[in-house]
Amino acid sequence: MRIISGTFKGKKILIPKDKTTRPLKDLTKESIFNVINHSKKFKINLNNAYVLDLFSGIGSFGIECLSRGVQKVIFVENYLGVLPVLKQNLLGLKLKDNYEIINKDIYGDNFMSNFKYKFDIIFLDPPYKDKNFSKILSMIKYFKILKTSGIIILHRHKNEKDIFPNSFKIIEEKKYGISKIIFLSISN
Repeated sequence: MRIISGTFKGKKILIPKDKTTRPLKDLTKESIFNVINHSKKFKINLNNAYVLDLFSGIGSFGIECLSRGVQKVIFVENYLGVLPVLKQNLLGLKLKDNYEIINKDIYGDNFMSNFKYKFDIIFLDPPYKDKNFSKILSMIKYFKILKTSGIIILHRHKNEKDIFPNSFKIIEEKKYGISKIIFLSISN
Protein backbone atom coordinates (compact mmCIF):
# COMPACT_ATOMS: atom_id res chain seq x y z
CA MET A 1 0.00 0.00 0.00
CA ARG A 2 1.15 3.50 -0.82
CA ILE A 3 0.10 7.10 -0.45
CA ILE A 4 -1.54 8.05 -3.74
CA SER A 5 -1.16 11.81 -3.98
CA GLY A 6 0.15 14.94 -2.31
CA THR A 7 3.25 15.68 -0.25
CA PHE A 8 3.95 12.04 0.63
CA LYS A 9 2.97 10.55 -2.74
CA GLY A 10 4.52 7.12 -3.27
CA LYS A 11 5.48 6.60 0.39
CA LYS A 12 4.78 3.07 1.56
CA ILE A 13 2.18 2.45 4.27
CA LEU A 14 2.97 -0.43 6.58
CA ILE A 15 0.27 -3.07 6.97
CA PRO A 16 -0.26 -5.36 9.97
CA LYS A 17 0.58 -9.04 9.99
CA ASP A 18 -2.78 -9.47 11.69
CA LYS A 19 -5.33 -10.75 9.15
CA THR A 20 -8.39 -9.41 11.01
CA THR A 21 -7.60 -5.84 9.93
CA ARG A 22 -8.96 -4.83 6.54
CA PRO A 23 -6.92 -1.90 5.18
CA LEU A 24 -8.59 0.38 2.67
CA LYS A 25 -7.45 -0.62 -0.83
CA ASP A 26 -5.60 1.98 -2.89
CA LEU A 27 -8.16 1.89 -5.73
CA THR A 28 -11.04 2.46 -3.31
CA LYS A 29 -9.14 5.25 -1.56
CA GLU A 30 -8.34 6.95 -4.86
CA SER A 31 -11.98 6.69 -5.90
CA ILE A 32 -13.13 8.30 -2.63
CA PHE A 33 -10.84 11.28 -3.23
CA ASN A 34 -12.06 11.59 -6.83
CA VAL A 35 -15.61 11.91 -5.51
CA ILE A 36 -14.51 14.42 -2.82
CA ASN A 37 -12.68 16.54 -5.38
CA HIS A 38 -15.20 16.40 -8.23
CA SER A 39 -18.67 15.90 -6.77
CA LYS A 40 -21.27 18.54 -7.56
CA LYS A 41 -23.43 17.24 -4.67
CA PHE A 42 -21.19 18.60 -1.89
CA LYS A 43 -18.18 20.89 -1.55
CA ILE A 44 -15.20 20.09 0.68
CA ASN A 45 -12.01 22.17 0.58
CA LEU A 46 -9.34 19.69 1.68
CA ASN A 47 -6.80 22.44 2.45
CA ASN A 48 -8.96 23.75 5.30
CA ALA A 49 -10.55 20.46 6.33
CA TYR A 50 -10.67 18.78 9.73
CA VAL A 51 -11.00 15.01 9.43
CA LEU A 52 -12.12 12.39 11.93
CA ASP A 53 -10.96 8.89 11.00
CA LEU A 54 -13.00 6.39 13.07
CA PHE A 55 -11.85 2.76 13.19
CA SER A 56 -8.71 4.11 11.52
CA GLY A 57 -6.74 0.85 11.48
CA ILE A 58 -3.34 1.54 9.90
CA GLY A 59 -4.43 5.08 9.04
CA SER A 60 -4.61 4.71 5.27
CA PHE A 61 -7.46 7.20 4.78
CA GLY A 62 -6.29 9.79 7.31
CA ILE A 63 -2.69 9.63 6.11
CA GLU A 64 -3.88 10.24 2.55
CA CYS A 65 -5.77 13.27 3.88
CA LEU A 66 -2.59 14.56 5.58
CA SER A 67 -0.63 14.08 2.38
CA ARG A 68 -3.25 16.13 0.52
CA GLY A 69 -2.89 19.05 2.94
CA VAL A 70 -5.81 18.91 5.38
CA GLN A 71 -5.55 21.00 8.56
CA LYS A 72 -5.88 18.16 11.05
CA VAL A 73 -6.75 14.46 11.30
CA ILE A 74 -7.96 12.78 14.47
CA PHE A 75 -7.33 9.01 14.27
CA VAL A 76 -9.44 6.83 16.56
CA GLU A 77 -8.36 3.22 17.03
CA ASN A 78 -8.24 0.94 20.05
CA TYR A 79 -7.34 -2.45 18.58
CA LEU A 80 -3.92 -3.30 20.00
CA GLY A 81 -3.14 -5.55 17.03
CA VAL A 82 -2.98 -2.53 14.70
CA LEU A 83 -2.32 0.51 16.93
CA PRO A 84 1.51 0.17 16.80
CA VAL A 85 1.38 0.04 12.97
CA LEU A 86 -0.76 3.20 12.88
CA LYS A 87 1.72 4.99 15.15
CA GLN A 88 4.68 3.81 13.07
CA ASN A 89 3.02 4.95 9.82
CA LEU A 90 2.44 8.42 11.28
CA LEU A 91 5.91 8.72 12.81
CA GLY A 92 7.35 7.92 9.38
CA LEU A 93 5.76 11.11 8.02
CA LYS A 94 7.72 13.29 10.48
CA LEU A 95 4.75 15.57 11.06
CA LYS A 96 4.45 17.58 14.25
CA ASP A 97 1.01 18.76 15.23
CA ASN A 98 -1.58 18.22 12.52
CA TYR A 99 -2.74 14.84 13.76
CA GLU A 100 -3.75 13.14 16.97
CA ILE A 101 -4.28 9.49 17.86
CA ILE A 102 -7.05 8.62 20.30
CA ASN A 103 -6.88 5.13 21.76
CA LYS A 104 -10.47 4.71 23.00
CA ASP A 105 -13.56 2.63 22.43
CA ILE A 106 -15.69 4.48 19.89
CA TYR A 107 -18.84 3.04 21.45
CA GLY A 108 -17.92 4.35 24.91
CA ASP A 109 -20.34 6.71 26.63
CA ASN A 110 -19.84 10.34 25.67
CA PHE A 111 -16.79 9.48 23.57
CA MET A 112 -17.56 12.31 21.16
CA SER A 113 -18.36 14.92 23.78
CA ASN A 114 -14.72 16.03 24.19
CA PHE A 115 -13.83 16.97 20.62
CA LYS A 116 -12.46 20.50 20.23
CA TYR A 117 -13.35 20.62 16.53
CA LYS A 118 -16.26 20.24 14.18
CA PHE A 119 -15.29 18.06 11.24
CA ASP A 120 -15.61 18.51 7.48
CA ILE A 121 -15.15 14.77 6.86
CA ILE A 122 -15.87 11.87 9.18
CA PHE A 123 -14.57 8.61 7.74
CA LEU A 124 -16.25 5.60 9.30
CA ASP A 125 -14.72 2.20 8.55
CA PRO A 126 -16.13 -0.30 11.07
CA PRO A 127 -15.56 -4.04 10.68
CA TYR A 128 -17.92 -5.40 8.04
CA LYS A 129 -19.74 -7.50 10.67
CA ASP A 130 -20.35 -4.47 12.89
CA LYS A 131 -24.07 -3.65 12.87
CA ASN A 132 -23.90 -0.96 15.60
CA PHE A 133 -22.52 1.88 13.51
CA SER A 134 -25.93 3.59 13.46
CA LYS A 135 -25.26 4.31 17.16
CA ILE A 136 -22.12 6.19 16.04
CA LEU A 137 -24.14 8.13 13.46
CA SER A 138 -26.61 9.10 16.17
CA MET A 139 -23.74 10.25 18.41
CA ILE A 140 -22.28 12.33 15.57
CA LYS A 141 -25.60 14.14 15.26
CA TYR A 142 -26.23 14.44 19.01
CA PHE A 143 -22.79 15.93 19.78
CA LYS A 144 -22.93 18.12 16.62
CA ILE A 145 -19.36 17.28 15.56
CA LEU A 146 -20.03 17.40 11.79
CA LYS A 147 -20.01 20.83 10.16
CA THR A 148 -23.24 21.80 8.40
CA SER A 149 -21.55 21.33 5.00
CA GLY A 150 -19.63 18.25 6.17
CA ILE A 151 -19.90 14.66 4.96
CA ILE A 152 -19.67 11.22 6.48
CA ILE A 153 -17.96 8.58 4.38
CA LEU A 154 -18.90 5.02 5.31
CA HIS A 155 -16.96 1.96 4.07
CA ARG A 156 -19.06 -1.24 4.02
CA HIS A 157 -19.20 -4.59 2.25
CA LYS A 158 -21.04 -4.22 -1.07
CA ASN A 159 -23.75 -6.72 -0.06
CA GLU A 160 -24.64 -5.07 3.27
CA LYS A 161 -28.20 -3.80 3.55
CA ASP A 162 -27.63 -1.02 6.07
CA ILE A 163 -30.39 1.07 7.60
CA PHE A 164 -29.58 4.65 8.57
CA PRO A 165 -31.30 6.87 11.13
CA ASN A 166 -33.93 9.11 9.48
CA SER A 167 -31.85 12.26 9.89
CA PHE A 168 -29.14 10.95 7.54
CA LYS A 169 -29.33 11.32 3.79
CA ILE A 170 -27.34 9.30 1.25
CA ILE A 171 -25.62 11.76 -1.09
CA GLU A 172 -23.84 9.20 -3.21
CA GLU A 173 -23.04 5.49 -3.18
CA LYS A 174 -20.29 3.72 -5.13
CA LYS A 175 -19.13 0.09 -5.32
CA TYR A 176 -15.52 -0.94 -5.84
CA GLY A 177 -14.75 -4.67 -5.79
CA ILE A 178 -16.19 -6.01 -2.52
CA SER A 179 -16.44 -2.51 -1.02
CA LYS A 180 -19.30 -0.07 -0.97
CA ILE A 181 -18.62 3.60 -0.17
CA ILE A 182 -21.58 5.64 1.05
CA PHE A 183 -21.40 9.43 1.30
CA LEU A 184 -23.86 10.78 3.88
CA SER A 185 -25.01 14.14 5.14
CA ILE A 186 -27.19 15.08 8.09
CA SER A 187 -30.62 16.42 7.16
CA ASN A 188 -31.75 19.45 9.13
